[in-house]
Amino acid sequence: MASHFDGGQAAARDGIGEQMSVWGKLIGGGLGFAVGGPIGAIVGGLAGHAVDRIRETDEDEADALLQDGAEGGRPAATKKVAFTIAVIVLGAKMAKADGVVTKDEILAFREVFQVPPDEMRNVARVFNQAKREATGFEPYAEQIAGMFQGNPEVLEDLLAGLMHIARADNVIHPNEVTFLKAVAEIFGISHAAYSRLHATYLGLDEEDPYAVLGIATDADDAEVKATYRKLIKSNHPDRVIAQGLPEEFVAVANEKLAKINAAYDRISKERGFG
Repeated sequence: MASHFDGGQAAARDGIGEQMSVWGKLIGGGLGFAVGGPIGAIVGGLAGHAVDRIRETDEDEADALLQDGAEGGRPAATKKVAFTIAVIVLGAKMAKADGVVTKDEILAFREVFQVPPDEMRNVARVFNQAKREATGFEPYAEQIAGMFQGNPEVLEDLLAGLMHIARADNVIHPNEVTFLKAVAEIFGISHAAYSRLHATYLGLDEEDPYAVLGIATDADDAEVKATYRKLIKSNHPDRVIAQGLPEEFVAVANEKLAKINAAYDRISKERGFG
């Protein structure tokens, strides 16, 4: 398997559609300046090509992207682009942790993050750029942690997505676990929250439902119910999207919610309450 991200079929318009989603704007012109920092540098390093390709089909769209960045960008749009870039960059850095990118990991990336086929070239450029450059993962993780400070569910979903990719080839490399723990620490995710996510995404097939909810096996019924309600409220996909998660990533939030529900159902059946 090649060690680079395969962009898939060539897109006639190089991944630029008439309705530009977060993927289409991902390396769009002045957005690199709007985002700033190491994430903005990745965007900026690829922006010239993107704007040239957009201009071939839509001069107004290209100018609008440059103007958007020049004026500082719209905060919500900027956050979504930054989140998207961070997922790709951190995914690339994690791929370097075990030294190989497998076909299963690429498929998992496409599946979880809902990448349209005609946007794979844009994703591939960012992924390969991140793998080539020498900067470690820490600056990217620190920047995204700062941008989503106060929105821990968004950061948890980003980490959950990375865990999903790590487990895709059915081999959890020790270096990948070390990487994920380091990212979690930078994100300010507590040990208890990390353990809950680890049990949910990297656990055995028969996941411990108590670990998925982040509670002890001897927790009383009231604590089980209260914890479940809190997790459902804080991890509802609509709320996470409202906090800045791009809609294209909703599969991650949905998967986490499904696992929380499944864990609660198992415990409630074992204990005999609804």
